Amino acid sequence: MTDQLSQLFPPEADDAAMTHASAVADAARIAEALIFASAEPLEESEIARRMPEGVEASEALELLRAHYAGRGVNLARVNRKWLFRTAVDLAWLLSREKTEPRKLSRAAIETLAICAYHQPVTRAEIEDIRGVAISKGTLDVLLETGWVRLRGRRKTPGRPVTYGTTEAFLLHFGLEQISDLPGLDELKAAGLFDGALPGGFGVPRPRDDASLTDEEDPLEDDAGDIFDDAETPPEELQASDPGHSETPAGEEEG
Repeated sequence: MTDQLSQLFPPEADDAAMTHASAVADAARIAEALIFASAEPLEESEIARRMPEGVEASEALELLRAHYAGRGVNLARVNRKWLFRTAVDLAWLLSREKTEPRKLSRAAIETLAICAYHQPVTRAEIEDIRGVAISKGTLDVLLETGWVRLRGRRKTPGRPVTYGTTEAFLLHFGLEQISDLPGLDELKAAGLFDGALPGGFGVPRPRDDASLTDEEDPLEDDAGDIFDDAETPPEELQASDPGHSETPAGEEEG
């Protein structure tokens, strides 16, 4: 950590700066111990509560993150939580596959992307964007992975359930926050959009604020069957667009 401190506080720094540098180094050690001992990602507010007087948690954490950059273990932030994780390029060394991982169907991947970019979103809204009905199994699979969660109920007739992504989604895809998802320019650069796009086409700016929006009510404890929402029945959507069909969950779409 000495190298990182010398960059922040060069030798010609005055005594006050050097005293502060020493305090930041001590604070970084405290943060390191707290994060290492925590079984779950640790809230930044909890780390801040343990910081020495005059030292901001963000300052200590950035010093610690720089210290671990390029090492076998990195310090990462997900939302406002911090954790140590294996360096991405070394993850293969620790993976031991005992079973063939289950691949998501095309329907599930598309549904997951819609949940990520359009959250909070209802089943009917997902179906409207995809232009095809969603089988119950598709959302079940995404809920089972822990990447999608039930948020609340839309303040509309039928009070349909709203869906959004989770912290586990950010962790799995290596995102610090949901806004790190690529925008339209990045998707074009990656070759994921070819040819001319429809007029007015755009990619929404994703957000995953845990608090409910003004258009959502809390989800009751006895929410019941999530497909009891008073939305367009799947058979009606399929009848209106006979060229589309939903692949059963767990199978790849062609």
